[in-house]
Amino acid sequence: MENKKLSSETAGKPIRCKAAVARESGEPLVIEEIMVAPPSPYEVRIRIICTSLCHSDITFWKLKVPPACFPRILGHEAVGVVESVGENVEEVAEGDIVIPTFLSDCGECADCCSKKSNLCSKFPFKVHPWMPRYETSRFTDLKGETLYHFLFVSSFAEYTVVDVTHVVKIDPAIPPNRACLFGCCIATGVGAACKTANVEAGSTVVIFGLGSIGLAVAKGAKLCGASRIIGVDVNPEKFETGKKFGVTEFINSKDCGNKSLSQIINEMTGGGADYCFECVGLASLVQEAYASCRKGWGKTIVLGVDKPGAQLSFGSFDVLHSGKILTGSLFGGVKAKSDLPFLLKRYVDKELQVDEFVTHEVRFEDINKAFELLLEGKSIRCVIWMDK
Repeated sequence: MENKKLSSETAGKPIRCKAAVARESGEPLVIEEIMVAPPSPYEVRIRIICTSLCHSDITFWKLKVPPACFPRILGHEAVGVVESVGENVEEVAEGDIVIPTFLSDCGECADCCSKKSNLCSKFPFKVHPWMPRYETSRFTDLKGETLYHFLFVSSFAEYTVVDVTHVVKIDPAIPPNRACLFGCCIATGVGAACKTANVEAGSTVVIFGLGSIGLAVAKGAKLCGASRIIGVDVNPEKFETGKKFGVTEFINSKDCGNKSLSQIINEMTGGGADYCFECVGLASLVQEAYASCRKGWGKTIVLGVDKPGAQLSFGSFDVLHSGKILTGSLFGGVKAKSDLPFLLKRYVDKELQVDEFVTHEVRFEDINKAFELLLEGKSIRCVIWMDK
């Protein structure tokens, strides 16, 4: 009742609330009051319950060249309650619990209607400072200056506005501090293993980078029945962590001696892994992953976000004669509106465990502590609560 009362008082009006604003590259976020405009047609205004910090937020917070832009409200992994909706919004209503997603699912274009792709062509993914439909912002500071959006979500604010194609209604019984992880980490990693790669039972998987996405890949590979899940990282402590997520073996990439990483993996696996997942975002590591997968049927799946302009280089002869597959996997190949509810059901049914991902929880005013924990390698996922 309280939500409905609040909504009836605020619907159609600007809301004054707090946000953590990134005003300069690499500088601590500033907690300040902002104005959030009411939703335009096909838009939804959401009160954020909690959000979590992803390494992509760190990447774009640090970035000093385009597509970086400041001041900006970061954050893209969250859960919230619908406060109000704009005209022509029918699939969600005030009071619904929703996950905002950075990838659109319009349900109308050829790509969204196909089972082959999750890349909407009507509202294509881009690192964009505006709302997708109108190329304007819904955020201003108290001086009236524009604050930029991030990945169509901007969850580091008490209220945000997203397009209806970026919203998924979920079961309100799912704990918010677990549901929010499905907005990026779980969907991307588990989806990459189960959907993009379609990992076969009994296969060998190598994961380059055991951050949160790499660990989610391990979860997905284990769900699929992989017999060997080899983790690669520069931090040997990641192996103990990785074991909890299904990692069976570990390679410290700093301890390869006079051999390349791919040589070691090829020796360990008797000719290369069935599936390699690059979860760091380094062109050189993508090439090592490609060299580490088996000729004839090996698949390399790229999940890591590299710096703008990074290039890959492969010999034409090798590509032709190796018969391998190299593919990207944005959001794990997951279609937000149809696949996310299925993943969430696997969590509810206890097939998919995600509790281990949440290592820290902080209040909104301590959001910079979440950044420190991730930068220091102390957290996997830190959940940020808006009202605790």
